[in-house]
Amino acid sequence: MNITVFGGAQPKEGTLAYEEARDLGALLAQRGHAVLTGGYMGTMEAVSRGAHEAGGHVIGVTCIDIEEWRGTSPNQWVKEERRKKSLIERLQALIEGCDAAIALPGGAGTLAEISLMWNLMIVESLPPRPLTLIGRGWQSTFDQFFNEFESYMPIRQRELLYFAKDVKIAVNTLEG
Repeated sequence: MNITVFGGAQPKEGTLAYEEARDLGALLAQRGHAVLTGGYMGTMEAVSRGAHEAGGHVIGVTCIDIEEWRGTSPNQWVKEERRKKSLIERLQALIEGCDAAIALPGGAGTLAEISLMWNLMIVESLPPRPLTLIGRGWQSTFDQFFNEFESYMPIRQRELLYFAKDVKIAVNTLEG
């Protein structure tokens, strides 16, 4: 399968968040999955690196908007670049190009990616596919969201999201 991984750009090599993302990339590649990431630094780099080191195929979905804003280029582990003009086109390619998606911890960009993919599945613009959020942060964030806005989200909409404590559980949910 093609697995998109969302996550923050902040984690640096040697940090727990970076190593967790690197492990995720390796686990996915070891099971024969290709990984799609945003193609740059942080989580994107770590997942790409882990997948590459495990012999997997790494797809970086990049965009001119990000490169002009950040002054960056794709990380060295991207083997196939799918270059887009805008951030919206990039998000669309990451979401539509996957069979499943996994979100590691992240900030506003990661939340936007999760929300967009989830909403596209809710309105049936995107066929349902696994969208797994890793970590206590996402679980507590969405628990609070569901509790506060329960009447806006029927259970069938909430059931489109999966929660996993760690990367190993997230990868195992893809296969079970």
